Amino acid sequence: MTSTPSGSAEAEFVISTRTFYDAIAEDYADHFAGERSAKPRDWTVMAGFAELVSRGAGDGGQVADLGCGPGRSTAFLAGQGLDVFGLDLSEPMLAIARRENPGLRFRQGSMLDLDIPDGTLAAAVSWYSSIHTPVDQLPHLFAEFHRILAPDGYLLLAFQAGDRPLTLDQPFGHPVTLDFERRRPELMAELLEAAGFVLRSRTVREAEEELGESSAQAFLIARKLAGTL
Repeated sequence: MTSTPSGSAEAEFVISTRTFYDAIAEDYADHFAGERSAKPRDWTVMAGFAELVSRGAGDGGQVADLGCGPGRSTAFLAGQGLDVFGLDLSEPMLAIARRENPGLRFRQGSMLDLDIPDGTLAAAVSWYSSIHTPVDQLPHLFAEFHRILAPDGYLLLAFQAGDRPLTLDQPFGHPVTLDFERRRPELMAELLEAAGFVLRSRTVREAEEELGESSAQAFLIARKLAGTL
């Protein structure tokens, strides 16, 4: 769930994304309540990422779960010992996150215009939250991720792999529609490297049709080089 570059009017895709998730928040949270147990390989990637961050951060450091939705990924990262907070566009999603995780921190915000000082985070996670950002906005999005990370900070990016978007029309009976972009891992890796990251890990698994998936799933772990701004 994203926004628009700082200083410009809110983009139409941002408004559409917020409206979509505001409408479906409770149904979405219920529908994906068992996702962790249903997709153990995906969460193993996140656990490995958390271990990398723990080693690299040394004396600690904050981690941002950007586009956290109902906060399940935030809670998982906290359970791995990270000092993590969640951020999302949708206030109804954040209300669920706060209700289900009263000990964790959540705040409303935009990934493309983050109210986070330069170079202050040990890591950032974008767990299926870049998928509504148009491709021409991805360079700005990844530049913003790079800006907030400390030197040697880590980024985890999860997304559906492919070429064609999936359009969800009236999910759970709500009168909203949104495109879910699928990207080629090679393209995403190139864009991350152009933003100043070094790719550390690339994991792609095939779709699990029995779980309703229609595309492969991709997970990239990248690191901001020491000595870069």
